[in-house]
This record gives sequence, C-alpha cells and structure tokens, in this order.
Amino acid sequence: MRKCSTATRVFLLLGIMLYWLGSPASVWAQGAALKGTVKSDAGEVLPGVNVLIKGSSRGTTTDGDGVFMLDNVKPEDVLTLSFIGYTTQEVTVGNQTTLNVTLATDVETLSEVVVVGYGTQRKIETTGSIASVKSADLVQTPVSNVAQGLQARVAGVQITQNSSAPGGNVSVRIRGTNSINGTSEPLYVVDGIQIANSGNINDVSPLSTINPNDIESIEVLKDASATSIYGARGANGVVLITTKRGKSGSTRVSYEGYYGVQEVRKTLDMMNASQFAQLENEVFKTQVYADPAAEGQGVNWQDLIFRSAPIQNHQLSVNGGSEKTQLALSMNYFNQDGIIINSNFKRYSLRLNIDHKINDRVKMGTSLMGSFNINNGIPTGSQTVGDADVVTGSIVGAALGAPPTLKPYRDDGSLFPFAEQRDGRYREVTNPLGLAAIKNRTDLKRVLVNVYGEAQLLKGLTYRASFNADVQGSINNYYSPRSIIATKDLNATSGSGRKEHRNGLTLLHESILTYTTVLAQDHTLKFTGVFATQTSQNDVNLILGNGFPNDATTNERLELANTVSTSSFKSKERLDSYMGRVNYGYKDKYFFDVTARADGSSKFGANYRYGFFPAASAAWRIIEESFMQNVTFISDLKLRGSYGLTGNAGAIDPYKSLSLQTTGGDYQFNHGYTKGLSPAGISNPDLRWEKSLQANIGLDVSLFSDRLDLTIDVYKKTTKDLLYDQSLPFSSGYQTMIANLGGIENKGIELSANARIISSGDFKWNVGANFTANRNKVTDIDGKTQEKFITTYTLLKVGEPVGVFKTYLFDGIYQTGETIIPGSDGRIGGTKVKDYNGDGRITSEDQVITGNPNPKFIYGISTNVSYKNFDLSIFLSGTYGNSIYNVSRASFENPLGQRNLLEGVVDHWTADNPNNEYASPLQGGRLPISDRFVEDGSYLRCKNITLGYRLPTIKGVSSIRVYVSTNNLFTITKYSGYDPEVNTYAGSNTTIGVDNLVYPPAKSFLGGVQVTF
Repeated sequence: MRKCSTATRVFLLLGIMLYWLGSPASVWAQGAALKGTVKSDAGEVLPGVNVLIKGSSRGTTTDGDGVFMLDNVKPEDVLTLSFIGYTTQEVTVGNQTTLNVTLATDVETLSEVVVVGYGTQRKIETTGSIASVKSADLVQTPVSNVAQGLQARVAGVQITQNSSAPGGNVSVRIRGTNSINGTSEPLYVVDGIQIANSGNINDVSPLSTINPNDIESIEVLKDASATSIYGARGANGVVLITTKRGKSGSTRVSYEGYYGVQEVRKTLDMMNASQFAQLENEVFKTQVYADPAAEGQGVNWQDLIFRSAPIQNHQLSVNGGSEKTQLALSMNYFNQDGIIINSNFKRYSLRLNIDHKINDRVKMGTSLMGSFNINNGIPTGSQTVGDADVVTGSIVGAALGAPPTLKPYRDDGSLFPFAEQRDGRYREVTNPLGLAAIKNRTDLKRVLVNVYGEAQLLKGLTYRASFNADVQGSINNYYSPRSIIATKDLNATSGSGRKEHRNGLTLLHESILTYTTVLAQDHTLKFTGVFATQTSQNDVNLILGNGFPNDATTNERLELANTVSTSSFKSKERLDSYMGRVNYGYKDKYFFDVTARADGSSKFGANYRYGFFPAASAAWRIIEESFMQNVTFISDLKLRGSYGLTGNAGAIDPYKSLSLQTTGGDYQFNHGYTKGLSPAGISNPDLRWEKSLQANIGLDVSLFSDRLDLTIDVYKKTTKDLLYDQSLPFSSGYQTMIANLGGIENKGIELSANARIISSGDFKWNVGANFTANRNKVTDIDGKTQEKFITTYTLLKVGEPVGVFKTYLFDGIYQTGETIIPGSDGRIGGTKVKDYNGDGRITSEDQVITGNPNPKFIYGISTNVSYKNFDLSIFLSGTYGNSIYNVSRASFENPLGQRNLLEGVVDHWTADNPNNEYASPLQGGRLPISDRFVEDGSYLRCKNITLGYRLPTIKGVSSIRVYVSTNNLFTITKYSGYDPEVNTYAGSNTTIGVDNLVYPPAKSFLGGVQVTF
C-alpha cells in the first residue's frame, strides 16, 4: 500500500506541474519564443544585425532574410538592435511574439566603415583610392588562393592565373607593372601580419595557406594616399585582409561544404597515328612506317594525362560571446585533385580569433591561423623555344609531342619508356606518364599569430601594441625513379632524389598611438603615430642524391645514392619604421589627410639606409554644399585628390649592396682537396629604394537614393631608381653590378559601378561592373640603352610598354620559282619573312614590334538576382587588346621530325599542295621567330554561375541554403592555345603574356550546402 500511495502522489505532482507549465501565466514566467524581421528604412532586409537582450549576454543575429529568433524572452526584456551604418535601436518586447523593426540610416556614419592602414575610417571620410570586396563575393567561386577570388572584382587590379595547378600561383598587378628586376606583387596584410607572394609558376603560393572562407572583407589600397602608410612596401599597392571575428550574442554554429568535379576546358587537336607516320616518312625521306594508314588513330596522350578530378571543401565555424568576450573559431579541410594525373593540393586549417574587454578602457585579443598544406606538383611550363625541353620538361608538352604510334605501357602494365620502342628512334621525347610518376611533394606548415593589447590612456587617446609572427616550415620531397628510364640507358647516375628544408620566421612589433577629438562640433581631428620593427629570417638546407640501386626507398634513404651533395643558405633582414598620419574633417564636407613614413632597411646601401615616403590627399563632399540641396537625384557626390611617394623594398634580396663571396672550385692543399672561396659581386653603398610618385583624382557618385553608385579614378604613377644590373668594364673583374637605373610610367582610368535595379518585395536585382584601362611604358633603361632584348622575342624599349614582342613579319611560304631572300629560310617550301627595311636581306633590322602583352583594358561584370528563397548570381570577366606569344605553337608547327604536331600541319607545303601557311618538313629544321605566333589574347569568360535555394525555417536551425555552381563554363576568345589567361614566366615583370605549356585551367560543376544553427 505504501508503494502504491507513493506512486499516486508522484503522478499527482507531475500532473500539477504539467498543468502549471501549460498555463499562459507560466509561459510568460519562463519566457516565450520571439521572431522578428529587420529592414532598412529603404525597405531592404538586413542580414547580420546584432540583436541583444539588454543587460545580458544573450542575443543572436539576423539571417540572410533579415530574420532572427530568440527563445525564453520576457515581456519586460528590451532588445538592442545594432548594425554598421544604421542607428542603434531599442525595442521593448511586451506581449509581442512577432516584431518588425526598421533601422534608420545613421546620418553621422552615412556609410559603412572601411579598413585602412593601421585603423578604420568611415567611407565618406576616405580621401584615397580604396576598393572593398566582401566575403560573399570572394568565395563565390571555389578557389584555393585568396587572390583568385579578387580576379575581375576590383578596378585597377589585374590578376593572372600563372598556373591552374591545384594550389597554383597567381600574378597580381595593381595599376600596372612597377619594376623590372624586382617584384611588382602587392603587400598582403592579414589581420596586421604582413606577407608577400613570389608569383613563381611552380611555387606553392603562400596565399593558398590562407582559407578564403575565413575572410570577412578585403580592402585594396591603390593610390599613394592609401599606401604611403606602408612606405617602402607600398609602391605595388596593399591588400588588407580582415578575417571574421566573434560577435556578442548567442553562440552560432555553421557548416559549409561543397563537392564538385573538374574537367579540362579544352584540348588541342594533334595528328593521329596515321597522319604522324606519313609525316615521319616525309621528314626522313624513307619508309619509317611501311603503311601509315595501318597505324589508325593511335594513342591520344592528352586523354591519358587529363582526368575528371574531384574538388571538395568543408568548414565548421563557431561564433559568439558576451559583451566582454567574443570568439570566432573555424576548422577547414580543402582537397583539390588536379585535372592532370597525380597532381593534388590539400589544406587543413584552423583559425581562432578572441577579443576580450578587460574593462571600459582596456581590451586585448589574438588572431591565430594555422595550416598544413600538401602539394603534389607536376612539371609544367617550359622556358625554351623549340628545344627538346619542350617535350621532356613539361608533362603537357610531352603529351602533345609524344608520337601517337607508341605505347604508354608494356604488356605487364609497367611504364614503357620511348627509348625502348621502335629501336630507340624516339628517345628524344619523353613518355608523359613518366613525368607524372616523378615524386614532387611539398609539405608546408604555416602559423600566423597576432596578439594585441589596447588601452584608452585619456579621453580620445588610445595606445595599441601588437606582436605578430609568421612561422613557416616546408619540406620538398623529390624523386625521379629508375623505372621511367629505358633499361639500356640505366647507369650509375640513374635515379635522383632530393630533400629540401625551408624555414622562415618573420617577427613584427607595432606600437600605434591614436588621438581623436572634435573641436567646436564641426572640426574632427585624428592623429595616428606608429613605430614598427620587423625582422625576417630564412634558412634553406638541401641534400641531393644521384644513382640509386633501386626505387624501393625513393628519396627517404639518400645515403644509398652513389653521389650525395649538400648545400645550405641563410639570410636575415630588418626593417625599422616610423609613421605618422593626420586626418582632418570639417562638417563631413571637407577632408584633408597627410601621411609620412620613414623606413630603414638592412638590404640597402650604407649611404641610403633610410627612405622617406610622404603623401597628402583631400576630399570635398560636394553634396553637402547649399547649391546641391535641390538636386534630389544625387544622393552623394565626393571629389578626391591625392599625391605622394611610395617605395619598393621587395625589389632585391638581402646583401645585394655588399661585396659577397661564394664557394669556388676544389683546390689541392696539403695533398687534399679543399673548397675555395671567391668574390661574387661588387658592393654598392648607394643602393636604395625603388620609388613611385603617384597622383590620383577620383569622383564618388551615388544617384537615385543610393540605387546607383559610381566611382571614377584617374591616376599617373612614375617609378624611378629601378634596381637594374649595370654593365661594368672588364677591368673591374665583374660583368655587372646592381644599381638604381631605369624608370617606368603607368597611367590610366578606373571605373566601377553598382546598381540596385530592382529592390521591391520578394524580387531583387543588383548589377556590378568595373573597367580598367592602364597604359604602361618604359621611360629609361640605364641612361644609355634605348632597347634591350630580354628573350629572343621580348623587348624592353624606351617609350614602349614593358615586355612588347619584337619579331619578324611572317610572309607565307616560298613557292616554286620564287626568289629566296638572303638570310631567310633558304629553301622552296620554307618559311618566308618580310624584308621590312627593303635592303634585299633578312637581318635583325627587319624585326619590328608586333604585339603588346599588356591589355588595353580589363573588366568584370556581376549580377545577382533573388526571388523569395531563390538566388542566382552570374560573374563574367575578361581582357581586351593584349597579345600572347604562343611559344608552344611555334614548337608544334615545326615539322622537324620525331615529335607529334598540331593537326593543321597535315596541310603543309608540298609541290602538289602549295600551301602558304605551313612549311614543308625538314629534319632538324627551325621556324623563324615571327608574328605568326603572336595571337590576340582578348577573352570574355563566364567565371561563375551559382543558383541557390534557402530552405524554409526548420526548428533548431537558423538557415539552410543549398546551391549548385559552375565555374569557367565558357570562354569566348580567338586564341588557339589551351587558354588565353596564361603567363609561363609567372613573376617576371618583363616576359609576360607568353604561353609555353603551363598547367591548363579546368571547368567545374559542384553542389554545396550552408547551414547555421
């Protein structure tokens, strides 16, 4: 009975509790669910609005539809809603379960805040040329490299994909090429940490170690006013990267992932086996192949090296915090197989950002980014013309040149070297599958750390100290196996391996003092003073081995090699800087900025260790003038102007100003051999910075209640004191000495426009576009030389753009009975070039400028359409007016024998076929460097199309969006090669627009999902 009565009491108690919990009074006692929508005073939904219950740490943010959800809300709770550019609003909940809140535009901010060097500014205050790219635009296309996401999105910025290999490098030029021997790459600043990119074609880009999904926004600083705060490193422009930071409110967990497939966008039409066999018989004037027709189609080597390759990305993020402490944590996995077999790039990354407010005057925080990257590289890109390296040093070239009459594999499935087929006739070309079998793996570990502390010393006076570190460590494992070498060619040096260790450490401390005040209500003043000191150290240790007994241990036991050699290298440099900036504003109408920076670098000569880089700028917001008050269709109108000096310290490596020594040959000493030392260069105590003087005039216009925004910039940048190799007299004992010689000029116009064409109800349509026309020319080489060949077809010439092509003029094929001009291909059926100067001979004087690799203009167009839960975005990019020198075409149109050729060569000249385009076959023959291979590189590319759908609200899930996307869907171009966006010489400033078998781009199709809890 006791047990029964106890159970009865328990059930009665549970019934009373359930009744109480179900009553209206109890609902408000524990709190109710609240749903709200936040819009702007223009009627647009506002995503990302902070919604906080006043007096607590509880809160949330609005999703992409401007909707927020809060649980356990009481009638007396007051919600604080805040968003940059809008007035903060407080709303009492009361008995409402649904809220519709409208935020008014903040008349004081009027616009969003943008990041500038060592601080932030309201957009209306900016006097320099600064462009912003938000995270949503940056990651619209799946990219491994941060800079790839910027392509065609910012006026004045030209980005070229040097190699489309996974993790491949890019070249970035902001307002043109600014150097000859030095770098023209901009400075990248990630949460205050300064990094640089080499641009070299086979390097793993350091920008690939940064996860693009972690980025909140990117600001591109272009003119001297914006970049002079970075002094000696600002001449090539500055890219400021800000990662996502924590926000107060309830913890938000999100997942984003996509998976897709990539395919080669285009292949080249090559001869089939029958056509190749027939040509071989003609070249060697013998029956190399008894019955060419019987060879059939043969092997398509491009089909063997190209593949459908998966790409995937997964990211888990956590964001939240209280009013005092905010945290943002993300973990990312990115894996991209290349469209060429055995190429791959993987990235594992972790980001942690913490901000903590100790009290009302002191706060501190940290930014930590770590990544582990694995790159399996494939050799692409040859820098020779028509040489054997074209078909032995690049897997793409080897696939194009491989005879289709040969076999890729033996009957047992092992690789079949060409030297073992057809009596070794084709040993001068390489089985491309052998190049794919070479191990070339680079493991790169990188940690970027920023720790800061900030204190308000007095009213308006703030001190911030930051300590930054960039720690890198990489190891390259290389092994070329014996198995890809023909058995009869194996010798004591067969099989080669390498281990290369690189370690880099960059430490940077910055002390920033900022004072802000308002005088007489109308005058705003802001003073910024900075001291910075930076040291960089790099170590390289290399072990090489040649001649392995077998491939069992690859390069993991280098001591087994017959010959082993070692080398090492270490460098260190330091940069000390002192900076100051004054910003003045009057009634949000007139703005004046003055910036100055002094840099001292250990890389430069003793007489010019320090450089001084000043800049001044001003802006006039014409819209605030009384005469504009009745002009209603103009929402904002601002005129900007700037003038200043910046420097380029990245133009040379450390110690170039000093007299160096290097290891010489072996010398016999005491009956033994000893390494000797010899001088390697002459000192130059006057070596100094490259300097760029830039003027900029800009106009910012907003029309029709901010529905159309226009920005126009006109600039002129003159760079002088270029670091260049000066020729020395033989009596000096040296050939050259690096000195400050030469000059380059860039001038141009930039246009960008953003329009909200439709913004009503459920339907929205936005369009954005940008246009850049830059004109570049060499103003001086060395004070004496007027022109200088960089390659056999690339020229530096005073008064001409950098890197123009100078060649002969193709004039067809010598026909039967035609007189052969002395100095040309002296045969009927050979290539004819034009006697340009009419002297009756073909000499170098007949070469003329036939192409300019610098485009007349570049552009980008994007459009975004949304209807209810659907969204569609399209992004196009292109260039116009640039030339490409198609070196690979020159190689594969040359019927010299033993390598396959482009299919068009089947129609070559014969006595019965007087073709006027392709020369007749000639064993070992060569084609002249002519404008036949200078092609129009203009193109229009569909970079991305994305279609998304946001699912209806699901309990416990803030938002779910699914999407499908295609990238590089089509390219409209006249260019005959794989792709018009090409740059074999990668980071070079002078040899640009050259195509010699780089890794071709892919088109991709993928699907993804974005979930926020």
